[in-house]
Amino acid sequence: MINALSLFACSGIGELRLHENGINTVVANELIEKRAKFYKENHPNTNMICGSISEAATKKTIIDECVKNNVEYIQATPPCQGFSQAGAMDANDPRNFLIIDTVEVIKGINPKWVLIENVPGFARNSILVNGASINIIDYIRTSLPNYNVTCEVLNAADYGIAQTRKRAIVLISRNDVKQLEYPAKFSKRVTVRDAIGHLPTLESGQKSSIDWHYSPVHNTKHILWMKNTATGETAFDNPVHYPQKDGRVITGFKTTYKRIEWDKPAPTITMSNGAISSQNNVHPGNLLADGTYSDARVLSIKELMIISGIDGLWKIPTWAKDNLIRHMLGESVPPCIPYEVTKQLKGVV
Repeated sequence: MINALSLFACSGIGELRLHENGINTVVANELIEKRAKFYKENHPNTNMICGSISEAATKKTIIDECVKNNVEYIQATPPCQGFSQAGAMDANDPRNFLIIDTVEVIKGINPKWVLIENVPGFARNSILVNGASINIIDYIRTSLPNYNVTCEVLNAADYGIAQTRKRAIVLISRNDVKQLEYPAKFSKRVTVRDAIGHLPTLESGQKSSIDWHYSPVHNTKHILWMKNTATGETAFDNPVHYPQKDGRVITGFKTTYKRIEWDKPAPTITMSNGAISSQNNVHPGNLLADGTYSDARVLSIKELMIISGIDGLWKIPTWAKDNLIRHMLGESVPPCIPYEVTKQLKGVV
């Protein structure tokens, strides 16, 4: 087995399949207590260190525990809001500097392999180091001269799940070991229909007999607009039932109040996946006899787990609220990417 560290672990979604490749996560770190608790219920044998990696004491504890347990693989998912185009793109966002802490941990442990994931534009960004701006990949390479560092953008939809999710994947291999390479894309993509087409239809507030397959209660106006919106379309294009307030059209992006398509992978799940008014969140629906469409609702948690490739792998504690679950699903890395990357380490000593 290859012992591993998970940094910025959240609930551990990204590492759910690592054990299939002979990788055992023995140490993990997460800042937020509820997420750390959630993680522990999914990975009871992992030493979860809850705290900020930017604090010297926490960082030392992580390094010491990893050295003691001979950690050879690190998987790091540093917060990306400071780099994300969906955010403020603030060069001084303190979360941007967590990559420096990550590099310090790598240097302290000296593992054989590291996988860092972030938003697609990650490699184009720069950070301030000692008052000077440096490209983030150049910073990693300069800081880790004994490692080979590569970066490519991978799409989870190319690796067997029904979700388009592009992520920058940085592969870091120590010069004296087998070099990590990027996995080949699958020959066929999984569609939303393939993934969730078999599940029972639901309307706002309805529950099924299947665990986690139920709908939130939605605003009645939103339901009306979406019942009159075809699969793959936005309510903004409806001739009558379009988003409006007091008779005036609501202005907004056409990715909002929008149904997902059946015969493609789903768009990227966002942290606002519980809102009809947010991006690409509404179930594809089916045409009914009266000309309206069924399932005027967001995807259920069951459906989100399926299109993330974690259904049956991720244990949801009884105490976890829907908002927490949906939030973590929206910022997770589907485990198919780390799994496909680390396949090449199976059996490697």
